Amino acid sequence: MTESSNPSHSPLQVCRADYGNPVHAAAVVQLLDAYAQDPAGGGKPLSDFATTHLVKELAARPHAFSVLAFIGDEAVGLINCIEGFSTFACRPLVNIHDVAVLPGHRGQRIGEKMLALVDEISRARGACKLTLEVLQGNRSAIKLYERIGFAGYQLDPAMGQAQFFQKWLE
Repeated sequence: MTESSNPSHSPLQVCRADYGNPVHAAAVVQLLDAYAQDPAGGGKPLSDFATTHLVKELAARPHAFSVLAFIGDEAVGLINCIEGFSTFACRPLVNIHDVAVLPGHRGQRIGEKMLALVDEISRARGACKLTLEVLQGNRSAIKLYERIGFAGYQLDPAMGQAQFFQKWLE
């Protein structure tokens, strides 16, 4: 997938990351670290352990895949995905775990173009749906997700929308 509507006039290239490619591996770590340091990602850099082992650990998981966006040689966007399983549909689902676009490149529909490739890869895997979580204050991300067809999760409107919880095990 290639697009040419960006200020640098280099075409946008969106691709599935090859964890064995050193350029892609470095981009995954660099972009995830930039996202981690953003307020939407928690505002703290990745740990040394994560930066050292992230790509190797993603590559070891056949249910994980990543999508990258480049403008020329510059990596500008990343999506990490992990396949799960929908028991109700008895089919795979894909959880979009991280969506990151560098601040200077936001508002150019890079996230939308990466999500289109995630959709394509997920359909090829036989997935029944895509899932993701987003912070309430990330209005631009919510607007993007709603524009491309995401909606709050609910089974019965009387029970309300699902909430996302976590419990740290360390």
